[in-house]
Amino acid sequence: MKTYTCQCGNTLYFANSLCLTCQRPVGFLSDAQVISSCDIDAEGHWIATVNGRAYRQCRNYAVTNICNWLIPQDKQQALCDACALTDTIPDQSKPDNKTLWFRMEQAKRHLLYTLYKLKLPVVGKRDAPDGMSFRFLEDQEEALFGRELTVKNSVITGHSDGVITINIKEAEASKRLEMREMMNERYRTLIGHFRHESGHYYWDKLVKNSAHLDDFRQLFGDERQDYQKSLERYYAEGPAKNWYQQCISAYASMHPWEDWAETWAHYLHMVDTLETAHEYQTSLENITLSNPLIDEYPYSPSFNEKTFDTLLDDWDKLTTLLNALNRSMGLDDAYPFVLTPPAREKLHFIHLLVRES
Repeated sequence: MKTYTCQCGNTLYFANSLCLTCQRPVGFLSDAQVISSCDIDAEGHWIATVNGRAYRQCRNYAVTNICNWLIPQDKQQALCDACALTDTIPDQSKPDNKTLWFRMEQAKRHLLYTLYKLKLPVVGKRDAPDGMSFRFLEDQEEALFGRELTVKNSVITGHSDGVITINIKEAEASKRLEMREMMNERYRTLIGHFRHESGHYYWDKLVKNSAHLDDFRQLFGDERQDYQKSLERYYAEGPAKNWYQQCISAYASMHPWEDWAETWAHYLHMVDTLETAHEYQTSLENITLSNPLIDEYPYSPSFNEKTFDTLLDDWDKLTTLLNALNRSMGLDDAYPFVLTPPAREKLHFIHLLVRES
């Protein structure tokens, strides 16, 4: 994630809506893909200081302060490109749900930032039947004996035909930690859910019915095996005994689709975190870590081979440092994974596929 600079020289971050130094309003320009401070003219237009163009707030920015994206003044839409992808939000009559909705949208915007940087297709279902949309739902509860609450219908986080559903309890740190412990996971984050579920969507877009399907099956396995039976077996018997030799996580061993989605999420973890490290001029062994999301990134296959080696080398160095720093603070490893040769081959497949698309 990059940082940006206000007109006054202060540093701006992706989530900012106000410059704390000069008090200028701030927004993300959906057409230019940058954060910019703004001056408001006599007609109420937000004039971006980075390009002088006129914008207005997304409705979710102006009304509920859930968003911080701006829409070009000449466009008629009320919602920004990010908010327009959400078709179901949590019940706003409940006091905590606005905060949870904000966290969900913030994580979704972070995902979209990376997808845009990778030049992947981002199309909403309102524009195309095979596009994507998001549903933020909560478990339905009912009262027993007038006091105790029990879950009547549980929301399963997942993907189906472009619709990504996230249970809003994933936006509660305590609930997410509880689920992490129950599932015996070492890593569980809100942005991780968005990245994982987006992987299922992009499998449909980039692999399904494509010339890459045979290569996918050689690396990840045959996705035609019964998913429901694989799921039941995983929760009844646990992950495959040798999962750590072949997969990036235990859950990835459940089914080839999950192996793909877990590896896809890790690829997004890698490129986004390395961009952040590069933005802060992080150097290890006297070499500045590279930014895999720069606009000038070459797309030729020969250069992609070289850039993937650089990507992995930088990632190994950075995660070793991150884990060492966390251990010094008495915290869990920031990156509790081991990239075995098969996992690296799968990441390489995704790297080339993304660059080709």
